[in-house]
Amino acid sequence: MIDGIVKAFHGGGFWMWPILGLLIFALIIFVERFVVLYVQVREDKTALLTGLNNFIMKGDLHGAIRFLGAQRSGPLQRILKAGLLKVHRTDFEVQATLDQASLHEVPHLETRTGYLAVLSNAATLVGLLGTIVGLIKCFAAVAFVDPAQKATILAAGIAEAMNCTAFGLITAIPSLLMFGFLQSRTQHLVDGINESVVTEMNLVIANRALFKDAAQQLESSQQV
Repeated sequence: MIDGIVKAFHGGGFWMWPILGLLIFALIIFVERFVVLYVQVREDKTALLTGLNNFIMKGDLHGAIRFLGAQRSGPLQRILKAGLLKVHRTDFEVQATLDQASLHEVPHLETRTGYLAVLSNAATLVGLLGTIVGLIKCFAAVAFVDPAQKATILAAGIAEAMNCTAFGLITAIPSLLMFGFLQSRTQHLVDGINESVVTEMNLVIANRALFKDAAQQLESSQQV
């Protein structure tokens, strides 16, 4: 089987190499994004919000900030902490701080995933280009040969040219599936962050009176 794949690869001509490069590039992006989305960004949202709510309902602003600081660093943890550090400001300023933190964090989740869709389309088009170029060479080669040999040479040339299309699709289909897989995970993370941030900050604002003194102390310490 391996020998057949190698033979088909070399039979496809020059354009098989760009397609192979696209496949390697797509695999590198997938592995890197998988590590980021499934390993590095791995927050226990339920535990994080439950622990934070306990401090908020007690009016312990400093305890809530310390609790977030002790948690594993992640986008949700960093956004919530940024909002709590500005809770002594107006609602508009708190919301602006959250928006700014979200704009900083979310792009790190979405970056490079879209390249997989581009690579999928590129692999298909490069495969078709390789096939067309191969067919042109094939027809040019049989133009001046013995008529009895034309059918044999033409069939062999077309078979080789179609290797580019096949390899292009072999690269394009997994790349598109990887894009859908990672995009689904990214959207799930972003939706969870947005929902949690809105819920928590509404709770903080609704109970702001409980930690009025702590908020004033926080404001004084930041001014110093």
